[in-house]
Formats: sequence, C-alpha cells, structure tokens
Amino acid sequence: MAIEVIAFDVNETLLDLSSLDDEFEEVLGSAALRPQWFAQMLQLSFVGGLTGRYVDFRTAQLAAFEMLAQRQGATVAPGVAEAVVDRMTSLTPYPEVSAALKRLAPTRLRVVALTNSTEVVARAQLGNARLGDHFDAVLSADTVRALKPSPTAYRHVASTMRVDLDEIRLVAAHPWDVSGALAAGCRAAFVRRPGFVPSPLGPQADIVGADIAEVVDQIIARDVDSTGKNAPGGTLS
Repeated sequence: MAIEVIAFDVNETLLDLSSLDDEFEEVLGSAALRPQWFAQMLQLSFVGGLTGRYVDFRTAQLAAFEMLAQRQGATVAPGVAEAVVDRMTSLTPYPEVSAALKRLAPTRLRVVALTNSTEVVARAQLGNARLGDHFDAVLSADTVRALKPSPTAYRHVASTMRVDLDEIRLVAAHPWDVSGALAAGCRAAFVRRPGFVPSPLGPQADIVGADIAEVVDQIIARDVDSTGKNAPGGTLS
C-alpha cells in the first residue's frame, strides 16, 4: 500500500526539550537532570499502560519531577513542579523543522501530529512553536487512553484519517515509538538526533535521517507519487 499519512511525533522529534534546561538548572541545580526526568516520566507512563492503570503525560511528568527532586535531596516549593511542566507548551522547535514540514504541503501526503501529550498541550505546543499550519490534524494518544507505543495509539491515526495502518508512516526520534509503529503495522522513519540511536531489536525503519530535513527528503523521494499532488494546505483540525 502507498503511504497516505505522515504522523510526526512531537516532543524531542520536532520540539527541543533543552528549552527546559534553565528551569532544571535553577530548580534542581543541573540541566543534566532534564533527560533523566523525561526518561523517568516515560517509565511511569509505560508502567501505567502495562499494568492497566492509565497515567496521562502531565501526571507522569509531575510525579517524575517529584521523584527526581527526592533523589537529589532538593526541597521544591509548592507550584514549582507545575510551573516547570507547564513550560512544555513553550518548547522551541529544532531549527530545520518548519522549512522541512513546509516542503510536504504541496504533496498528496496528509500530515498529522501524533503525541502522548494531551491534545490541549499538543495544540498549544505547535501553536507557540508556529508549526500548527503544517498539520492537517493534531492527534493525542491520550484521547484513546493508550499511549504510544501501544498499537491503539497508531490505530487512532488510522481510524481518524480513514486509512489502513500500512498507509501510515510514523516519524520519531524515539526508538520505542518506531518499534511500536512497526509492530502495529505502520511504516516508520527514525530521526537520529544527537544521543538517539535505533533499537537493534526487531524490524527497522526504512528511512533514517539526522534531522527532519533529511527525513523529509527521503519521504518525498520514497513516498510521494509524482503524478498526484494535493493543493497546498495543512491546517489544524
């Protein structure tokens, strides 16, 4: 089947979490703790999914911050963790992202965002990053209460966009997200940002690039039917 929908992960794929480093430096004493916080948050979310006790991303983010502060022996004033987590809506996009996404607009491909963040947060993120106009839809796995890499999250894209799973290509910098999409029956592209490497286990993405620009180059070469183009578009719906 031909690819019809490109589904972009948001956090760490399109948006740079280093935007939060100043907050971690100020509150916990080290910007190096920010990746530990995100990893702990993912662990809490995944445990929730595996044990049948759903944990939304914001709840996991706040809990992970509390755990990290305890490990550091830091006393955090009330409201501080919430303020740090709220900064997730103001992340800076990686520099190549906007121009790369714009190149997909005149193609026949439909472009969506697929994130584990709530839809409200995701829309705020993309709006504040001035990326919203590049997407035909913003989809949250929170809507179906099954965060990626659950197959339910990728099926949510298929049902919403009215395509089959094998007509979707996920684009992500997280190997677990790529593995989840491939296991669900999608195609995938891996964004090999600094510090991110693909999993050596299981099926592999057939597109790998150092950033979104390189990945989009390959998507256009591989997935776009040169005989059919949509009118330029891409608005949040």
